[in-house]
Amino acid sequence: MNDTRLVFPGDEVAVEEEYYSSDGTFSENGIVYASQVGVVELDDKECVARVRTRNPPNVLREGDIVYAVVADIRNTMATADVVAKEGTERSLGCETYATIHVSKISPNYTDDVSKELRKGDYIRARVTGIKPSLQLTTKEEHLGTIRALCGKCKTELLRRGEKLYCPECRYESTRKLADDYGDVQV
Repeated sequence: MNDTRLVFPGDEVAVEEEYYSSDGTFSENGIVYASQVGVVELDDKECVARVRTRNPPNVLREGDIVYAVVADIRNTMATADVVAKEGTERSLGCETYATIHVSKISPNYTDDVSKELRKGDYIRARVTGIKPSLQLTTKEEHLGTIRALCGKCKTELLRRGEKLYCPECRYESTRKLADDYGDVQV
């Protein structure tokens, strides 16, 4: 059921005996309050209270596809800075520092993160967790490195089969490549 009430942060929306707090709300002492300006939506089927806004924040959720830049490589994981969420042009309104565990990089066994990802690589990944921290995976075929630069001369690497090579210095390297590596505009 949609309520046409316009509410502001802190306005009472419902009681927890009838509705659970959901998007755009928070609960305190058994009362559900608005956490943003918007219109109240009381979902009787799911028993949740929401506040819908015309311009919602761009918050990451499990399952979202994101674009990120690998910031660091460690023994068992890589860290990355998420720069965008697929399907939206709006900047992210949440934490953008993410980790990718070695077991979440490739569908094939790997024990060396640096064979699959390198610092500075542009990657496409799926969000697998948001709490306690942002976690990503690149295991799927469409996920992985979408753009990489040569570690020696910084020329953009070209795909040659399942490897990458530098047309300038002829350096070759391996990565966990997305199926459309080289065809993605960054």
